Amino acid sequence: QVQLVESGGGLVQAGGSLALACVASGRTFTNVNVGWFRQPPGKGREFVAGIRWQGGSTHYADSVKGRFTISRDKSKNTLYLQMNSLKPEDTAVYYCAADPGGILSSMRVPEQYVYWGKGTQVTVSS
Repeated sequence: QVQLVESGGGLVQAGGSLALACVASGRTFTNVNVGWFRQPPGKGREFVAGIRWQGGSTHYADSVKGRFTISRDKSKNTLYLQMNSLKPEDTAVYYCAADPGGILSSMRVPEQYVYWGKGTQVTVSS
């Protein structure tokens, strides 16, 4: 069993920055996909960014490429999302998730992820 706890959400003006963190406990990650997803108001959950826990390869949604950076600290079992140049359309609840059996081709698919945090609200004002 894995527990994921996000932190770092909040209210920011457009053009500003926020940093999210997700601490994992209960199981050591090995060869898994971990990622950030978001759910805007009234919409479905969408992929934001993902990273292979061991190798560190990163992947981004086109909408955030160049503005967001995903990273992880294996020694702290923590996943990060640095968000810069935020836009009002980035407003959403942000979730971290882990897929223990993940393969690269499934990284962007939320249904593949087994473990989810409860989410943290990010609101970007115009």
